[in-house]
Amino acid sequence: MRTSRYGASNRKLIDKAYKSKRAGDECPKCRKPKLVRKGNSLWVCKSCGATFAGAAYSFESETGQIAKRLMADYAKGSA
Repeated sequence: MRTSRYGASNRKLIDKAYKSKRAGDECPKCRKPKLVRKGNSLWVCKSCGATFAGAAYSFESETGQIAKRLMADYAKGSA
């Protein structure tokens, strides 16, 4: 979406979202880079057929990564 409207910062945000959407992500189950976006926050592995819920334009969001790290730290501390 390269238009002269809506300002440079909005164009940069849209370009970043499209690039991350098109990037190949690694499947958490089979570890192959075959994860593709099938719908809004719906991701499917082409190799093993596993379905995952993720962020809208990328498989993992920054908030999801922080939450995963906090849960791992909590599990280490309580064990």
